[in-house]
Amino acid sequence: MSERSRLVDFDSPLFNFRDVGGLATTDGGEVRRGVLFRSDTLTALGEADRERFARFGVRTVIDLRHPVELERFGRAPAWCCEDWHNVPLNNPVWRAEDYSAEAGVVAFLLARYHETAEHAAADIARAIALIAAAEGPVVVHCWGGRDRTGVVIALVLELAGVSDADIAADYELTEQGMERYLAWQRQHRPDKGPLEPYLASTPAEVMRTFLAQLRERHGSVRAYLTGAGLPEQSIDALRSRVREQRP
Repeated sequence: MSERSRLVDFDSPLFNFRDVGGLATTDGGEVRRGVLFRSDTLTALGEADRERFARFGVRTVIDLRHPVELERFGRAPAWCCEDWHNVPLNNPVWRAEDYSAEAGVVAFLLARYHETAEHAAADIARAIALIAAAEGPVVVHCWGGRDRTGVVIALVLELAGVSDADIAADYELTEQGMERYLAWQRQHRPDKGPLEPYLASTPAEVMRTFLAQLRERHGSVRAYLTGAGLPEQSIDALRSRVREQRP
């Protein structure tokens, strides 16, 4: 399966939906397919895609967006899941003036992700606890499915035993989703201007470096999350849920 083919096609403006299953773990196993999905916002998921979406058997949706985003754009349709949770990551608002072309995209995104890890640690722990406790397949999403979703999914995959290189490759795949969005925008909203460079790109280097630096600061991803309030038993439950059992 090619990386591009992991992105699911919908008639609705949904561009970055994919299963994170199939990724290898460092002990020779793999992440179970059909259990954990990541996506951009499900707000615009329409009736035309109801049957297609139902094939994934999603029972739980975890929406990481802020209340103001929910108020403005709404939530996922009620028919797409049984359990819907809003777990806003209370990270600082991004400011365009903090971006420097000289420093580049990697430096900007790294700074933002560490802000998220610091300010929204308890929110991240809660989201991961919900994934661990959920019944059936789970979708995690924010707005574009790249930054807030990217951090949460990266930490889940790290706990599952996926290598940093493969976690970073999954994160970088979001650029393909952004290309799909931009193609849709050119056709349906040609009046909108281009995205800022840090919104159009998800270099693998960002996630590789973020994970390495998070370990330097906290000792391990597990220690960071337990320090943020995630119970050890939730980590064990998460690993049981998302990992294929080795024979």
